[in-house]
Amino acid sequence: MGFDLRQVVAGILTITMFVMLGQMLHRDYFDSLQEKAQGDAQDIEFEGSKVAVRDGLVGTVEGNSNGPWMEDNTDLNPCWPTLLSDEAVSSKGYVTFSLTNGPEYHISQITDAVMVAKHLGATLVLPDIRGSKPGDERSFEDIYDADKLIKSLENVVKVVKQLPEEVSLRNMAIVKVPTRVTEDYVKENIVPIFKSKGNIRVASYFPSVNLRKSSQDGETDPVACLAMFGSLELQPEVNAVAESMVERLRTHSRKSGGRFIAVDLRIDVLEKKNCHTTGVGGSKTCYNAQEIALFLRKLGFASDTTIYLTQPRWDSSLNILKDIFPKTFTKEAIMPASKRSKYLESESSEYENAIDFYISSRSDVFIPAISGLFYANTVGKRIALGKTQVLVPAEISETSGLATDFISPYISKKNHLAYSCFC
Repeated sequence: MGFDLRQVVAGILTITMFVMLGQMLHRDYFDSLQEKAQGDAQDIEFEGSKVAVRDGLVGTVEGNSNGPWMEDNTDLNPCWPTLLSDEAVSSKGYVTFSLTNGPEYHISQITDAVMVAKHLGATLVLPDIRGSKPGDERSFEDIYDADKLIKSLENVVKVVKQLPEEVSLRNMAIVKVPTRVTEDYVKENIVPIFKSKGNIRVASYFPSVNLRKSSQDGETDPVACLAMFGSLELQPEVNAVAESMVERLRTHSRKSGGRFIAVDLRIDVLEKKNCHTTGVGGSKTCYNAQEIALFLRKLGFASDTTIYLTQPRWDSSLNILKDIFPKTFTKEAIMPASKRSKYLESESSEYENAIDFYISSRSDVFIPAISGLFYANTVGKRIALGKTQVLVPAEISETSGLATDFISPYISKKNHLAYSCFC
């Protein structure tokens, strides 16, 4: 079959035209998200950090034009050392418990168990760690630093690594306690059971995942503050792996001064929540990869910004985020190759969850694409570390392009309970 040269040339020109048109539309669409407001630059102050508002976008006063980065706030210090004066007193009774559902729950579960043991005058037994699957069980020391926890609590409650052989778990009363349990609750509801049984097993339940403090709460118990922010740390090997990943992210971020963003975005959770629906009051409770990409562009983050995702493995739905921000990574891309078989290829997700929480707590910016306890407890840890740039996504068309418009209410209103623990 012969070919008409004119038809071939015409076909090539048509294809070229469509490619060029597609590129123009793509560029115009995303550039329209960063339309500049006219006017002179001005400096504003937020959380003790000076930021520059220029052309409707926010950047640091230091002149970094690569995004709306803010400086850390290192002015806060823990209040509880001056409030804890009593020596730990332990009775013959024991309090046992388990850690479940990931590190965001572990923090609250540790705190509740310490509060119960302290106000009972009982000895606390280190917990085991249980995953979501039957039989998925680890020792506390697989993930966390047991010696650190025991040392940090030595003036509050006695902690032992194992229950004595003569004490049987079968005879223990199981006591369910609401998270953020108080001394009054322990005295009224748990002391009678403890006196009767001698030993108890505590199980926390979560009537709310909200960690806001209110005027009715009063001051947070210093024992709870210590347990929540001063006792639970990763064991050295896991900590070293997580820190090496942070350093690798910073290496990718040379142009932005080593700064990077962590986004809590997990595909399985997004699918369960159905992120195209709205929550109570008409506000969205989660955002997908495309919405996060548009949100970051709206705020003025440069295309070479480094982003860490808590998503366990790469998923095709994340491609749009990587198209706009090529330096977007999940764990397998930045974890040392020698550690992947142990930390990524095991059937348990506890290592991965602990690493996600560590990196999200220490990133320069944290963005919760999903509402819930991971968000709330990550913010608490960040407040403790002075890393208060937490940006909560919102509908692009409803707000301006100022990063300060998106600061988490936990931070902007200082209503996270962590603010009761740091002075």
